[in-house]
Amino acid sequence: MKRIVFLAFLTLLFSMTTLAADRAPRRHSKPRPHHTAALKMPAPLKAGDKIAIISPASTPGNDNPEKAAATLRAWGFEPVIAEHVLAKCHMYAGTIEERVADLRWALNDPDIKAIVCTRGGYGSAMLLDPMTHEDFRRNPKWIVGYSDITALHSAMVCSGVMSLHANMGGALGSRGANDSINLMLRDVLLGNLPSYSVPAHPLNKMGTARGIVIGGNMAVFTNIGGSRGWDFLDRDNIRGRDIILFFEDVSESMARVNSMLQALRLKGVLKHVKGIIVGRFTEYEPSHDYTDMNEMLAETLNGYNIPVCYDFPASHDEDWNYPMIEGCPAMLTVAPEGVTLTFEKQ
Repeated sequence: MKRIVFLAFLTLLFSMTTLAADRAPRRHSKPRPHHTAALKMPAPLKAGDKIAIISPASTPGNDNPEKAAATLRAWGFEPVIAEHVLAKCHMYAGTIEERVADLRWALNDPDIKAIVCTRGGYGSAMLLDPMTHEDFRRNPKWIVGYSDITALHSAMVCSGVMSLHANMGGALGSRGANDSINLMLRDVLLGNLPSYSVPAHPLNKMGTARGIVIGGNMAVFTNIGGSRGWDFLDRDNIRGRDIILFFEDVSESMARVNSMLQALRLKGVLKHVKGIIVGRFTEYEPSHDYTDMNEMLAETLNGYNIPVCYDFPASHDEDWNYPMIEGCPAMLTVAPEGVTLTFEKQ
């Protein structure tokens, strides 16, 4: 009898615990990216459209925003400089709150049609935790930049919006409105999808691939790898998608770059990739009998049965940094005579 009463008591206790759990308020986590949905391409800009200039990472030079604004103005746009664009806090362009405020303002204002970052450096990933995917997709618009801005590109792609890896405030101002690479950026902003042809490289692996283009600064997207909701190479984001991966970096040792490459391999990213674009690695030293970064990378990358090209114009060298549309479908052809990358409509 005692055993029956005891079992009945346990059953009642379990039922009450389950009911309480069902009624308890649930914590809302950041939504996971929808990997099967096509990414939204921001609308083409037209003359008179407003472009925000912000500093989500490090503080730029004092003349950077105004010189960048002059180039945008020469193209017929109306630049609007954010409140904290020249702020300083340690190595960053203001506190997290100041930089988040400028980013939210630029994203939420429907009259702002694109966002140009002044420079990279450090700190863009710090802005993601206060943000939501809805912040990035409510008013789809280009975010323009490279280097540390890769963190924002990753957030945009995870939010279902294309983003623009390209030269930013410093190059816009120093190179001017008529520079050939700056004009490539202008053409993308105006809605023209680019097609690039570049010389062959002796390490290239031949082949053709189609997929959406994803990538940027290798250290930045490796560092945010695994972050909940913000990693554009997360398995949930790339599952069911064909990916063309591109990457570049500056001032990273060969050992460090190899470590990041192996992290991508162990994470399973390379199994989902249909083609790889290796940009230019700059400011590094030869190491352990390797004289060239591409030679070291090829030992791993060329073991995959996919096309791979080297020294593509994506880099910290502003003379060798073509605009790359993150999340946009493209066709990559690596042939003996050279490489072509053609961005395509969905």
